[in-house]
Amino acid sequence: MDDDLSPRPALDGPLVADVAIVGAGYTGLWTAYYLATAAPSLRIVVLEKEFAGYGASGRNGGWCSALFPTPARLLARRHGRKAAVAMQRAMNSTVDEVGRVARLEGIDCHWTKGGTVTIARTPAQLRRAHEAVEEAHEYGFTDDDLTLLGPDEAAKRCGATSVLGGTYTPHCAAIHPARLVRGLARAVERKGVTIYERTPVLRLRQGAADTPVGTVRAPVVVRATEAYTAALPGSRRTIAPVYSLMVATPPLPDGFWANAGLGERETFSDYRRLIIYGQRTVDGRLAFGGRGAPYHFGSKTKPEYDSEPRVFAALRRALAELFPALGDVPVTHSWGGPVGIPGDWSASVGLDRDTGLAWAGGYVGDGVGTTNLAGRTLADLILGVESDLTALPWVGHQSVRWPPEPLRWIGINTVRKLVTLADAARL
Repeated sequence: MDDDLSPRPALDGPLVADVAIVGAGYTGLWTAYYLATAAPSLRIVVLEKEFAGYGASGRNGGWCSALFPTPARLLARRHGRKAAVAMQRAMNSTVDEVGRVARLEGIDCHWTKGGTVTIARTPAQLRRAHEAVEEAHEYGFTDDDLTLLGPDEAAKRCGATSVLGGTYTPHCAAIHPARLVRGLARAVERKGVTIYERTPVLRLRQGAADTPVGTVRAPVVVRATEAYTAALPGSRRTIAPVYSLMVATPPLPDGFWANAGLGERETFSDYRRLIIYGQRTVDGRLAFGGRGAPYHFGSKTKPEYDSEPRVFAALRRALAELFPALGDVPVTHSWGGPVGIPGDWSASVGLDRDTGLAWAGGYVGDGVGTTNLAGRTLADLILGVESDLTALPWVGHQSVRWPPEPLRWIGINTVRKLVTLADAARL
């Protein structure tokens, strides 16, 4: 990526601001962007331990999707059918909002709204495809939102092997994630926001974020740390960091793409249980990722966990199974990082008005779009604006905490293994 990666200055002493945001990923930067747009006089600072976009925001699969981690039926059970529908419609419109801001701010993040094709390659997967469309229709959505594809239609969009059918939704754009987060960082700086990199936050408390060089005091402090939340005191059981890894091929010839499809840069997946995800990049690569890496005891995150040769090899085998025409094409890039999973798999956003502590996160890997909605919602909450966004059912939700170790380690890794076995048995 052609970008200036020179580090921004670190905080060099105590500071006073109106809003202090901890974390310079999508959540923190979108929050800063909408706050600075609506209230330019606010003194907004963003504190980042590494550099802007270091976490999942800079190295995800590039799906700017309308996927929300909490199923509509669960939202309806908790908050009613109307709230569940409103949540999904807000997510649908968020895809276009990201594209609008990218165009407005001149962020060349390769935003292409080609939708998502999810293929079914076993009878069990095909059944899940039918169930997904039936559920969407139950909540008032139509084939314009999610449509069932026959085998020929599905294979035309994604020319993988053994395609029995699938689904298609237009509510997704393929992006280059690092270009988006780096461009967004520059956009918020143009609006007067200050980003301090190489500035770890040791503790959050009412009206303050403590760092090694001093305390940043602000009436509102936003926690936007997602998978790295467990490092904060008292937060080890709030969000579990679970690793997702990716590989990419070199640019592939036109002959390959003539059969592989993805001509509109559709993002693609299938209906297996252990999540996979991929896209055709602007320069003609296959970028492909999935879960399967182990959860590490104590919710630890380390740079060495970003690389798991066994999982990289499994991803390459999965690609070869989907697209045998790849032959012996090598993997030229491989990387990974943690996504944040709350104890009930339900993302949330909120502001405690008594303490001024705000938060957003728990996206379960669906954060590219959801973070934008979170940023807009946090901006309204902080500014005291009652809106359709602040009435959405995820606002103020308090997820259950993960159990203590070793139960957390046993539970997460056992589920991972069971899901892998279910896929192997074609269940």
